[in-house]
Amino acid sequence: MDISKYNKPFKGRSFLKLLDYTPTEIEALLDLSAELKAEKKAGIPHRIHTGKTIALLFEKTSTRTRCAFEVAAYDLGMNTVYLDPSGSQLGKKESIDDTAKVLGRMFDGIEYRGFGQENVVALAEFSGVPVWNGLTNEFHPTQVLADLLTIREHFGSLEGRKLAFFGDARFNMGRSLMVGCAKMGMNFTACTNAKYFPPEDLAETCRKICAQSGGSITFTEDPAEGAQGADAVYTDVWVSMGEPAEAWKERIEDLLPYKVTPSVMAAAKTDAIFLHCLPSFHDLKTTIGREIHEKYGLDSMEVSDEVFLSPASLVFDEAENRMHTIKAVMAATL
Repeated sequence: MDISKYNKPFKGRSFLKLLDYTPTEIEALLDLSAELKAEKKAGIPHRIHTGKTIALLFEKTSTRTRCAFEVAAYDLGMNTVYLDPSGSQLGKKESIDDTAKVLGRMFDGIEYRGFGQENVVALAEFSGVPVWNGLTNEFHPTQVLADLLTIREHFGSLEGRKLAFFGDARFNMGRSLMVGCAKMGMNFTACTNAKYFPPEDLAETCRKICAQSGGSITFTEDPAEGAQGADAVYTDVWVSMGEPAEAWKERIEDLLPYKVTPSVMAAAKTDAIFLHCLPSFHDLKTTIGREIHEKYGLDSMEVSDEVFLSPASLVFDEAENRMHTIKAVMAATL
């Protein structure tokens, strides 16, 4: 692996949101992801950052994000130190600014998964090393990079493709997918109850990007319109980590019409794929799923089990691609 051809535009940069990157840069990261993935599948090692150590700072726990960063780091020859919600004093006994300055002197890079975007911005500003956003309330750029790679792998291209997002589009996934689609000349549709549309100021920013990329931004409350012509149908859980259990009742009432079912997929293109960032409540094999079933009588929530397990579902390809794209981001920026 010759990383030098990728280092010039990326070395030393943080990866906080896709708005910070040009379409050409995003395409280059996808190319690097594909190259690293091919090498891993072929058993070709790429320990290009041997001896470096990164901090994994998790204020919100995660299966995929932690595993993706750790495996990617090991493949690159790096060491990791995992700090869970009880493993640091971030913002409690020590300011984020001070924590960043300390970590920056000990680590070569920092991953952050937590709450406000301002936290990851402060880490990048004061640490002096690359910082990677593993999720904030506002953005989830490493997930969307994996989503774009999955779509590109399946269809061979991104430009002109339609992605329809069903559900709560106000926060990190709806926002980040809208940005990613705008950057790559794709057509993004948020299909949901109007009070769950992405924020209008960000939508307007994305429309301006679309004027250059050829993409488009559409909001609709009509599921048939939202799915029509879609190459990819995407959804996410209706209640995010840290929200109160009481939120379920309102979300179910508001979002049940936007559950991804076989009829939604039938309204999309015949070769449309289904995507989900996971975890998913598509059956009764989770504690929360069973509790919701007991309270509301639902066997599944944001997506039916039939769609989730269908040949159109690429959710596990997508989950694997978290590791390959995260590896590309770290390889290029360190």
